[in-house]
Amino acid sequence: MKQLLIHNTLTGKKEVFKPIDPGQIKMYVCGVTPYDECHLGHARCYVTFDFVRRALKRLGYTILYVQNFTDIDDKIIARANERKEPPMGLANRFIKDYFDRMDQLNVLRADVYPRVTGHVPQIIDFVKTLVEKGKAYVLDGDVYYSVREFADYGKLSKRSLADLKSGARVGVDERKQDPLDFALWKSAKPGEPYWESPWGKGRPGWHIECSVMSLVNLKTETFDIHGGGLDLVFPHHENEIAQAEGCTGKPFARFWMHNGFVTVNKEKMSKSLGNFFTLGDIFKKFEPRVVRWLLLSQHYKSPLEFCDALLESAQDRLLNVEEALQRLTATLKASSKIDADDTESVEKDFADFERDFEAALSDDFNSAQALAVVHELLGALSARVSAGKPISRQAILRGVAMIRDALEGVFGVELDLESKDDGHGMVKDLVDQRDQARKSKNWAEADRLRQELSAMGVTVEDTAQGPRWWKK
Repeated sequence: MKQLLIHNTLTGKKEVFKPIDPGQIKMYVCGVTPYDECHLGHARCYVTFDFVRRALKRLGYTILYVQNFTDIDDKIIARANERKEPPMGLANRFIKDYFDRMDQLNVLRADVYPRVTGHVPQIIDFVKTLVEKGKAYVLDGDVYYSVREFADYGKLSKRSLADLKSGARVGVDERKQDPLDFALWKSAKPGEPYWESPWGKGRPGWHIECSVMSLVNLKTETFDIHGGGLDLVFPHHENEIAQAEGCTGKPFARFWMHNGFVTVNKEKMSKSLGNFFTLGDIFKKFEPRVVRWLLLSQHYKSPLEFCDALLESAQDRLLNVEEALQRLTATLKASSKIDADDTESVEKDFADFERDFEAALSDDFNSAQALAVVHELLGALSARVSAGKPISRQAILRGVAMIRDALEGVFGVELDLESKDDGHGMVKDLVDQRDQARKSKNWAEADRLRQELSAMGVTVEDTAQGPRWWKK
């Protein structure tokens, strides 16, 4: 098994990774709060950790993968009240939306999807332990974590208590012993869902849920990898560490991984800035697999700039790969002979690919480099065929299989080779004919061709760079 390097947010550097239990990795990734439709930021996170999971499997590991749903929360309650529906009904509806969108993106299902509402007794027991250990205190039915009772607070986000104190809003809840203290248990307001507890009717705070659900479902006090978006480093993940380690006295997660933000015009995507894109809206214009290709075309830690032009470029690159694979498979219709020297040359290409592809995966899951390695093998095989050099059917089959296994199995991008054989060229010809009709101002013919393409399930968009098309 190759040496695996992972950038650990906890230490701020790449470190050699070894699981606690040899060969098996326990990984927890923070899931969604289901109060609205899934957006591109969700896709960035869950496609990233789906790729990490697939890469770990390729490298020979067994993975227990847990991802939660925060199905009771202030945002859910507020949105449910706005829409005059039960909070659980709203949460279940958007959980379904999550699964629908992730299925479209070919994100594999986690091994376990714990929900907050299914872990309230364990959360109450966890909070009781923190109170008994002097790490938390009770105020009028609320329970707060005492940040100053955890000496290592700030170790993940690299923030000092002095800096945090100077930026805290003291007036948020003047009852607290310290402005930095955060809620573990919240007393119920009139009309809110609640559970009985030693402190009265209430519900869990936001941060406590993940500390509890990760340890309960991974069946351990210390696990290998904790993942999530960069926006969760502080306060959510910082608070998770304080809660878990304050309760167990043991290290919580050994490696912390965080994917970078999605940006639009160099600004972080957010609803407040009006640069917010739901996956449903994006999928009306671009296939989910094109979106996945774009998301994995850069290293997971880098900011990902989003715009239609980048998606169009990703679509073109994906189509080019499919067309190159189609040309390779077309050569199987003719047999050719290969001599010993050529056999050695092709075998070297294959050996180089296996070495370099797994080296890229082992270097902090460098998807951009791994994709470049795939292109190198595809280019080498295509150049050999184009130059008329001898190549055996077996070598072509093996090369295509290796590329498909990398792109479909590890990158999770399903290739549409069959449909290309049965009509991609025809579609392209019709699109080109329509473009020529438009340039000749033959609008009737252009409209007729658009209707013909539409009947084939093809949408055409005219851009300054020429026509762009995709299947509905």
